[in-house]
Amino acid sequence: MKLTIFGATGGTGRHLVDQALALGHHVTAVVRDPGRLPQADHPRLEPVTADVMNADAITATVTGRDAVISALGPRPGTTGSVCADGSRAIITAMRAAGTRRLIVITASGHVVDQGDGPASRLLVKPLLRRFLRDGFADFARTDEAVRTSGLDWTIMRPPRLTDGERRPYRTSTDRNVRGGITIARADLAHATLGALTDPATVGHGISLGY
Repeated sequence: MKLTIFGATGGTGRHLVDQALALGHHVTAVVRDPGRLPQADHPRLEPVTADVMNADAITATVTGRDAVISALGPRPGTTGSVCADGSRAIITAMRAAGTRRLIVITASGHVVDQGDGPASRLLVKPLLRRFLRDGFADFARTDEAVRTSGLDWTIMRPPRLTDGERRPYRTSTDRNVRGGITIARADLAHATLGALTDPATVGHGISLGY
């Protein structure tokens, strides 16, 4: 497949690029600094420097692609709607290019549903919302933009991310994973790439955890 990955130099993005290349995909990595891509000389990797917030600037990067993955996330010290604004620009660019398959990574922390146990629903998540209010609001706006995009979308909803080794994990469709409080970035990347070719994930949120 021909993939475009936004947020390719982030913690999850690097795993996405590595695993996509290992699977034989052709990857366009949209970045601000190509020097931060350790795989920059790979023959199936095309680094492109562009501002993800500018739909016109990224339309060419999603044209002719089979799928687009957004692993955008706020960087330390940044404020504002990085994920939501970036997702809106990506959606606009994909509509202009006629590219339909979109996977966006947000989080499970801002979502409270039947998958949450009493402790998570009544204690943990209210505390998280208090301390991570801006980030959770950004994710909620991102979810809404993706759901109303008209594209063939999937939202990946991981819990707290770690740098651990890959191991078996659980997934759940349109509800949180009961007791799944962490996931390694490598496993998140694995699940995201798996969702690309799974039609059952289109139009759904996929939560995951151990």
